[in-house]
Amino acid sequence: MKAFAACATLLVGLICCPSTLRSAEGPNGQAMGTAGVIDGTVLDPSGASVAGAQVVLKNPITSYQQETTTDANGVFHFVNIPPHQYQLQITAQNFQAFATKVSIHGAVPVKVQVRLDLASSSQEVTVEASGADLLETVPTQHTDADQNLIQKLPLTSASQGLSDAITLTTPGVVADSNGSFHPLGDHAQTSYVIDGMPINDQQSKSFSTQLPANAFQSLELVTGAPSAEYGDKTSLVVNAVTRSGLGHKPTGSLDTYYGSFGTYGEEATFGFGSAKFGNFVVANSSRTARFLDTPEFTPFHDKGTNATIFDRIDYQPTGRDSTHLDIFGARNWFQIPNTYDQLNQDQRQRATTFSVAPGYQHTFSTSSLLTINPFFRQDRIDYWPSRDEFDDTPATVGQNRHLTNFGVSASLAWVRGIHNVKLGTQITQTQLKENFNFGLTDPLFNAVCVDVQGNPLALPSVTNPASCDGLGYMANPNLSPGLIPYDLTRGGSPFLFHGNANINQQAVYAQDQITWRNWTFNLGLRFDNYDGISTDNLLQPRAAVSYLIKPTNTVLKASYTRSMETPYNENLVLSSSTGAGGLAGDVLGGSSEALRPGHRNEYNTGLQQALGHYLQIDGSYFWKFTKNAYDFDTLFNTPITFPISWRQSKIDGVSLRLSTPNLHGFQAYTTLGHTRARFFGPETGGLVFNSAVSAGVFRIDHDQALQQTTDFRYQYKKDGPWIAFTWRFDSGEVAGAVATLDDVLALTPAQQSTIGFYCGADQATVYHGISSCGSNYGATRVRIPEPGTYNEDHNPPRIAPRNLFDVGVGTDNLFHYERFKTTLKLQAVNITNEAALYNFLSTFSGTHWVSPRTFQLTMGFAF
Repeated sequence: MKAFAACATLLVGLICCPSTLRSAEGPNGQAMGTAGVIDGTVLDPSGASVAGAQVVLKNPITSYQQETTTDANGVFHFVNIPPHQYQLQITAQNFQAFATKVSIHGAVPVKVQVRLDLASSSQEVTVEASGADLLETVPTQHTDADQNLIQKLPLTSASQGLSDAITLTTPGVVADSNGSFHPLGDHAQTSYVIDGMPINDQQSKSFSTQLPANAFQSLELVTGAPSAEYGDKTSLVVNAVTRSGLGHKPTGSLDTYYGSFGTYGEEATFGFGSAKFGNFVVANSSRTARFLDTPEFTPFHDKGTNATIFDRIDYQPTGRDSTHLDIFGARNWFQIPNTYDQLNQDQRQRATTFSVAPGYQHTFSTSSLLTINPFFRQDRIDYWPSRDEFDDTPATVGQNRHLTNFGVSASLAWVRGIHNVKLGTQITQTQLKENFNFGLTDPLFNAVCVDVQGNPLALPSVTNPASCDGLGYMANPNLSPGLIPYDLTRGGSPFLFHGNANINQQAVYAQDQITWRNWTFNLGLRFDNYDGISTDNLLQPRAAVSYLIKPTNTVLKASYTRSMETPYNENLVLSSSTGAGGLAGDVLGGSSEALRPGHRNEYNTGLQQALGHYLQIDGSYFWKFTKNAYDFDTLFNTPITFPISWRQSKIDGVSLRLSTPNLHGFQAYTTLGHTRARFFGPETGGLVFNSAVSAGVFRIDHDQALQQTTDFRYQYKKDGPWIAFTWRFDSGEVAGAVATLDDVLALTPAQQSTIGFYCGADQATVYHGISSCGSNYGATRVRIPEPGTYNEDHNPPRIAPRNLFDVGVGTDNLFHYERFKTTLKLQAVNITNEAALYNFLSTFSGTHWVSPRTFQLTMGFAF
């Protein structure tokens, strides 16, 4: 702690009393959060200003573009620029066209001064792109998605547009159910930074209500070599810039849509501003009969509604000071989908989210910038059981919990010569309040005794396995003794839990991006102090390097990251009270063990290659070793989860992305990922596990041989008709519940039907199960290991491979009016109606089907 206090004192002194920094009139404006600013001047050969020059800033891969003209003094200005590398193009009458590369890697304003050469009378004004324009020389492994791309993606799932955009564009990120995903072999180890506000809690719709996709200007998705400013969860860092009205004339849009499963809703945006003020508002609402991914292919009891509102306000009173305010409010309400084994269940959940995040920036000089971002955010979850508790099987469950975090982040950045330095701190408190109740309602779920064939017996009066022998039966070898007191069918009482805790976190960091000739170095050091239910601290060095081989347009990358991965906060208090094996393994309090942060070493190597100006290839290899690795224990098929930890994990894999720039309206990309995810027991925390938990080494359900997404888009002219096609392939994640034929025969008929089980010509159905089978068996939706070949590390059961195809067509200006545009879009998801699973009886996810064929028609107006 003394080291932390010394670092914090030094940093605060530097921020509050920057005596070495000369205060000066800054640029015309500043960006907020992680976005950048470009201030430029265009001159003629004599040094006189060039008025009316056309200035275009664009990225050929993301298709991001801003345009402006120089004023009477030859000055131009761009704000709210997402982090990336751009081509700056300037054209003016009687002058030669000019183009240069500009990198935005922070909020410090970038100054550009351009002298245009005179053009001869016969010279044509053209700007040609080259292969070098497709390269980015920073060592960080990342993918970028702009609003132009997000609008064309098949984002038809209710309340999870941000999650869909991430999984559809980022290599190595595998989609899971209900908006969750596996970034590079981890489960939901993701940090979000939205306009400078850190969010390290879960953002899928089971836990929270995420910011809508139409609120974002761009997403920078960091999957390797995160810089020292990022902590908590680093498998994926989502660095997001929201849309701003600063410097814009009034603009807006209203989209209404209707689709399959009775889905309807609206999405509205409105922005306006001036040179000093801007406001951008997003208001969305929707209703559907397929809100969650369901445990049956046909959804029933799955209605849900979603409403969100987001407002970003910018104000820049002077050229040196800038403020912004992000306000977000949202609400989800939904039913918990039923299965054929629990048709009378009527469980429901409501999630409300509210956040306020102001920000302030002050420019001391043209190369130094102070940023301060306070924030407040709260998620409230209410989960209601059925009115008749015995309509809920195998258990009745209720929950009310609050997750509130607030704090401040501050940083001081300056650019000098080859150095781009940033010092920062972040102080956060997370308040957890948890109320939970649980009781078993199925006497066969945790039967005390079994018959000689191993079939469970109800025997409601028997609670002691020692009594089984005297009754002519055997004790259940799979009995969970910790659940007997809460078995309502045996006279037990509901398990009631009330808990709260405060998680206090402090971090300081220093980082420097050094650009020297063809080399770029990212060097950093971070210190985290974690003080909650458990305590820990860690000093974390970060180092990354890239080298540009100019003759071949090749960038080589390598990095090392030391990080502290903090526990999930959702239901952390309860899960830290159960100990090894969860509640099912022992009576609460008998062997409680607080979940501790994990320590990780990560190595990345990568290569980026441009083939002419037609194709960018970006690939990497990653290797992560974590002591105390994390996942979730999902309670049956509910959205209720509990964080659990494993002794260690070893994860490695390859990610690859092929991207084209916009080639006369055509653009395409392909992402591929291969991940090996090995986890090592024993396990700590949790409640009740859907399948057996390994004490040794095993492949967790993040493990997948191949994930692939290909997207093709073509648009005629700037806002004309367009068509998009997406192909998604997953080779199949691990499904640990069906390791052998005996496991399959023990399933209910509905569960056997879910996996497509057959024995010879006998096919399992919802109402017809298969109780015995000798040979010639299999399943169409899972891969069961051959007899005698099962190995939980080298040959586990898997979900069957799946191919999903999506198509979208539309136009951005149906009637060709310049001022008021009518938009029309038709999207079809899973057009072949592939019946496929995300997971099956997974301890970590439950059972969920991918979406059946879904259509959605959207009509809108924009100005």
